[in-house]
Amino acid sequence: MNSTYSHAAPTKTRAIVINALFIALTLVATMFINLRLPIMGNGGLIHLGNVPLFIAALVYGKKTGAIAGAFGMGLFDIISGWAIWSPFTFVIVGLMGFVVGLITEKVPGNRALVSTLAIALALIIKVVGYYFAEVALYGNWVQPLGSIPGNVMQVVIAGIIVVPLTARLKQRAKF
Repeated sequence: MNSTYSHAAPTKTRAIVINALFIALTLVATMFINLRLPIMGNGGLIHLGNVPLFIAALVYGKKTGAIAGAFGMGLFDIISGWAIWSPFTFVIVGLMGFVVGLITEKVPGNRALVSTLAIALALIIKVVGYYFAEVALYGNWVQPLGSIPGNVMQVVIAGIIVVPLTARLKQRAKF
């Protein structure tokens, strides 16, 4: 194998493997690295599923970020018995991954700052999206307020973990 081949554009097979890996990592981190808090509504589940989701988006871009979020966390909802949440999660978390990847692909400048701003936008998407999902499911405009602290904690903790790591990971990935 010559050296020019190893630097060729990513293959479809490689993209499929990377997407599958991040779906699995997002699912596993959501399912097994979590803590339930006694907060009203559905805001009591704090998980680290956003960590692989944001790594996927920041390192591999909007498509991988969207796929990892939508399928990884959507599958978690189905497997964990919260299937009614799966369509909402698919859209909300898929959009989070897409937006984080899109912003970091398109906006020039300090990578840490751009990544932080992209994750802040993902936080807004998560809070607003799940607030209205709960309103739709429960018909109550007050109860969903209890979910906001858990959603904020999930994204902030993931951002604190991910932003410092991604510059090095992106250099190594060369995807």
